[in-house]
Amino acid sequence: MELFEGLKKNIENKDLRIVFPESQDERILRAVARLEKEKIVRPILIGSREEVLNKGKELDLDLGGIEIIDPENYDGYEDLVNSFVERRKGKAAKDDAYKILKNHNYFGTMLVYKKLADGMVSGAVGSTGDTVRPALQIVKTKPGVSRISGAMIMISPEGEKYVFSDIAINITLEEDALAEVAVETAKTAKMFGIDPKVALLSFSSKGSAKSPEQEKVMNAAIKAKNMAPEFKIDGELQFDAAFVESVGVKKAPGSEVAGKANVFIFPSLEAGNIGYKIAQRLGKFEAIGPILQGLAAPISDLSRGCNEEDIYKLTIITANQAIND
Repeated sequence: MELFEGLKKNIENKDLRIVFPESQDERILRAVARLEKEKIVRPILIGSREEVLNKGKELDLDLGGIEIIDPENYDGYEDLVNSFVERRKGKAAKDDAYKILKNHNYFGTMLVYKKLADGMVSGAVGSTGDTVRPALQIVKTKPGVSRISGAMIMISPEGEKYVFSDIAINITLEEDALAEVAVETAKTAKMFGIDPKVALLSFSSKGSAKSPEQEKVMNAAIKAKNMAPEFKIDGELQFDAAFVESVGVKKAPGSEVAGKANVFIFPSLEAGNIGYKIAQRLGKFEAIGPILQGLAAPISDLSRGCNEEDIYKLTIITANQAIND
């Protein structure tokens, strides 16, 4: 709670507008009603006003003060269509664009792109692809960033904070992309008040084993340090060498990261996804996210298994990304 109180303070009185395309989902509506009541952000729901308000009544929620935009009856629709066609640079004809923007995720992403909203939260109902595809086509990545990635904030039962990445997007990453993800994850850590000490993980520490996989992580660590010398970054490191001080001293003597790491970069999606779920289920860590990194504007992807609290927290994170970008 201390973490989120600080994040809420960051966005106080900023009047940040966050779009929610999935306006018929009970969890979304409960989280949105809470956010509106606390005046943390200004929610925008996408859908038929009548249907949204009727759903709110069913759930005994007061949604009357929340902005609801219906793509079927929106004065700025033509402008969004023209902007979408221009943005897609010939990949979408105007007739197709009229249909595409009826999709609430595309419509919401266009609102963010046109700066009619500051960020978007989706994915409670749809797949990751449903959220990410419009984001990549319309918002695209930040200058100097080639791809997006997903980070998870992990909070231990004692309240210690760590960041795991990539745990959501890229099945595998080559050296340059892995280095880029390490740097973007360090920036995410700073947003949460974490002084990042970034470990690029492997089954080897400092050449204790030799393989193409180990070399990839080792080279990525070197590139990440060159890209962002202001951050403490090291690798390749086994998890125990990165996390346990006594082991770090033995396996990577002189390292500024070994034994002190709080940001962990996994060599593949397979490893990252398994790793965070082990910490969550066996270690009883709270897992917050995934937080999409590298986009030119904040679009956040929920898990379909999320609850109201997850949506509430990810919205606060998304709003913080909007002021940090």
